[in-house]
Amino acid sequence: MSDHRFLDLAGLLDTGDLLVVNETRVRAARLVGQRRETGGRVELLLLERGVDGLWDALARPARRLRPGVIVDFGELTGVIASGPEEGRVRVEFDTDDPEVAIAAIGSVPLPPYFIGDLDDPDRYQTMFATDPGSAAAPTAGLHFTKEVMERLSDKGIPTARVDLHVSLDTFRPIAVEQVEDHEMHSEWCSVPEVTSQAIEDCRSRAGRVIAVGTTVVRTLESMADGSGGVMAGDRRTDLFLRPGSRFTVVDGLITNFHLPGSTLLVLLAGFMGGRWREAYETALARGYRFLSFGDAMYALRDDS
Repeated sequence: MSDHRFLDLAGLLDTGDLLVVNETRVRAARLVGQRRETGGRVELLLLERGVDGLWDALARPARRLRPGVIVDFGELTGVIASGPEEGRVRVEFDTDDPEVAIAAIGSVPLPPYFIGDLDDPDRYQTMFATDPGSAAAPTAGLHFTKEVMERLSDKGIPTARVDLHVSLDTFRPIAVEQVEDHEMHSEWCSVPEVTSQAIEDCRSRAGRVIAVGTTVVRTLESMADGSGGVMAGDRRTDLFLRPGSRFTVVDGLITNFHLPGSTLLVLLAGFMGGRWREAYETALARGYRFLSFGDAMYALRDDS
C-alpha cells in the first residue's frame, strides 16, 4: 500500500499499458413539474429510454402517478404510461426529440449526499464525456485532467474508450442476505471496433489493460472473447461481478472508494481478492475521502 497524488499515475503504469475509459455523459435527467389536474409537484429522474420510446424514471411522489396522469414540465408534457412500481414509472413525452427538450429544461442529478448546487454542472462530467446516456457519472474519470493525460501520453500509455450507460441499479444497495441472490438489472454498453483492436494490440506487446472505473470493468468483461480480448459491438449486460467471478480482460482498476453493501464494492472484492479489506482499512486510517468527489485507488487483479 502506497500513497500518491493522482498526477503520479503515469509513474505507476508501464509503457505499453492501455487505459480504457467510459465516455458516457450524464443526462440532464432531473425534471421538476406539476400534475396538470391538481398542480401537485412532481420530480422525475429519467433512467433510460426504451425501444418503445417510453422513458423509465424514478418518481417522487410516485404513489399518485397512475397511468394517464399528465405532468407539465414547462414546455414539455409527459403522460404516465405505467406504474408506479417500487417508485418507478414509465412516461411518454409529447415531442419527437425528447433529448433536446430534456437537455433544455432538466438538470444534472447530483448524488443525494451532495448538499447544494455545483457552480458549473460540468464538474460532474468527465473530460471524456460525449453523448448523454447516464443517470450518474462514471466517477473514476473525474480525476483525469489535461496534465494527467499528457503525462500518460509522454510515457507511451494510450487511451481507448467504451460506453456504458450508468443506471441507478449500479448503485442500488444489496438488500438480500446472500450476495449471489442479488438481482442485477441490465445496462446498455458498447465496445467500438477500434477499442477491441487496441486491446488486441496491447496483448501483443505484453501490456496491461487498465480500467478507469467499475463501469469499464463490467463492459469489458461482458464483451470478453475468452482469450484476453473483447468483441466489438453493443448489448445490454446484467453481469454481476463478485468474489468467484473470472476476470479475463482487465488487469488493473482505477476506482473511487465505495459504500459497504454496494455492488461496486462486491466487484472490487472479486477483483482484488482478500486485499480489498486491507486497502479500505488503509484508506480509512490515512484519511482518504469516499464517494463521487472523493479520492481514488489503483488496484491490480488478484490471480491467486
